[in-house]
Amino acid sequence: MLASSTAAVSSEQEEAQLASRAHELVSKGGEGCLKCVEFAMAYNRARSCAGFWKLKHQNALEREKKLKQRIAELEAKVKLREHQLFGKRAEKQTKKANDALSGKDKPKERNRGQQPGQNGHGRRPHHNLPKQDKEVDLPGSEKQCDRCGLPFEAMPGTEDSEVVVVEVKAHRRVYRRKLYQPTCSCNEQPAIITAPVPPKLFEKGAYDVSFWAHILVDKFVLHTPTSRTLFALLLNTGLDVSQGTVTDGLKRLLPLFEPLYDAIVAQCLTEEHWHADETRWQVFEHLEGKTSQRWYLWVFHSRSAVVFILDPSRSADVPKSFFGDDAQGILNVDRYVAYKSLLLSTNLILQFCWAHVRRDFIAVAKGCSDHEDWTLAWLESIAALYQMNDQRIALLDNPEAFAKADSKLREATDKMKEKRDSELLDETLHPARRKVLESLENHWFGLLVFVDFPHVPMDNNTAERDVRGPAVGRKNYYGSGAIWSGKLAAIMFALFQTLLLWNINPHSWLTAYLQWCADTGGEALDEGKSYLPWNMSEEQRHSFQLREPKGQDTS
Repeated sequence: MLASSTAAVSSEQEEAQLASRAHELVSKGGEGCLKCVEFAMAYNRARSCAGFWKLKHQNALEREKKLKQRIAELEAKVKLREHQLFGKRAEKQTKKANDALSGKDKPKERNRGQQPGQNGHGRRPHHNLPKQDKEVDLPGSEKQCDRCGLPFEAMPGTEDSEVVVVEVKAHRRVYRRKLYQPTCSCNEQPAIITAPVPPKLFEKGAYDVSFWAHILVDKFVLHTPTSRTLFALLLNTGLDVSQGTVTDGLKRLLPLFEPLYDAIVAQCLTEEHWHADETRWQVFEHLEGKTSQRWYLWVFHSRSAVVFILDPSRSADVPKSFFGDDAQGILNVDRYVAYKSLLLSTNLILQFCWAHVRRDFIAVAKGCSDHEDWTLAWLESIAALYQMNDQRIALLDNPEAFAKADSKLREATDKMKEKRDSELLDETLHPARRKVLESLENHWFGLLVFVDFPHVPMDNNTAERDVRGPAVGRKNYYGSGAIWSGKLAAIMFALFQTLLLWNINPHSWLTAYLQWCADTGGEALDEGKSYLPWNMSEEQRHSFQLREPKGQDTS
């Protein structure tokens, strides 16, 4: 605009000078020169207009270029949102990545199941199950020869075959307590002495420990809605239990697990490395000052314990409150700003997730197929980092070989940094690519923590796997109907995930713990902490082991 106004002023000055010259020539009677001056004035006006419209055309082309670029960005966003809404959730390679493997170097697809030339693992043994013998005999009419009618002679021994039988049963257990009367003449004993009532979780409860263990495991391990669990019991066993009975029982069970939860939190904070993540969780109870029913379920995973925290907000106050101001260690996280704030208030070191970086590049290719070659190149670089890091970790017991592998990994990260910086210097770089590379640059300091600390994973997949179960439960039964129910969910998720971390069977452990609670009067005592994995002996942990170790399964 400034250039066009300047050109206009210059043209007006020239035209004024030519007009003045024309008046001068007319006064002297030079009509021929006057026509030349008029032609010059017309030419000057035409030249001025041509420059003006040329500048307008140039501005229009620039606007059109920006609009086309904006349209391409919006179309890419729409395509990405459609994929997020309607596409498959699992990460898939882009078409170009699949095409790159379609040539000579494409590995041959392996058939599922038994592999040629491999011994295999055979049928899985079930020696842990109780055995029940059942004799099978020939029918009477088949115990003789069809031709002559002479009977067959029985042989010693049997030919055995085995099947696994699953029978789900519910039954009433009637305790027939014996009665006694004293035979002495002392007056200190009552007239009738009755055997004591077997211990119960609830004083007047009608359901055994096994029932509550089944309900808790089905809801918080298998993530089944309570209504569906009760319907399955009705179908399989004929047991009809109302929803209200279960809800009341779960509320009364909550205090039995609170001391265990506090001990799990304390154990988790003794570690020096954690994974953290969060996911939404619905709580259908009005909380003063909160306008929605969306709460958040936070997870903190250490080497020996898993902690879930249910909170109304997704703010940084939750991790700050959990770790405190004196926390020291390394925390694997995604790039959510709440975790970044920990750098200012704690001594924690953050390892950002490379899996999220990888997803950024995939999202660019999904938005526009023109970026597939560029995306594939970066995905191959990230995959190479994973591979080199795995090779390095495998050599931890060999210092010399580890040093070589470590040097190779550091060289690869340096080359990746140079590649990133060189692409960012390109002024013609597509905005979608620039956005991903700028994010990579901004988080680079936290993406390389694993290089100096080999025991730290490159990604935060551990925490994401922890929240997968609650996410399934959220889809199946939407969340919690009350705040106490949400608190129970967080406690049970933490307890069961911790048990699974130690390869302990949640059902057998829970049955034993609830029976102990019943034996102690249905109260939570400090002695119950002896049931936590790190307080148990090796023999006790083995008795609750989830499964026997088995060989590699290639099926």
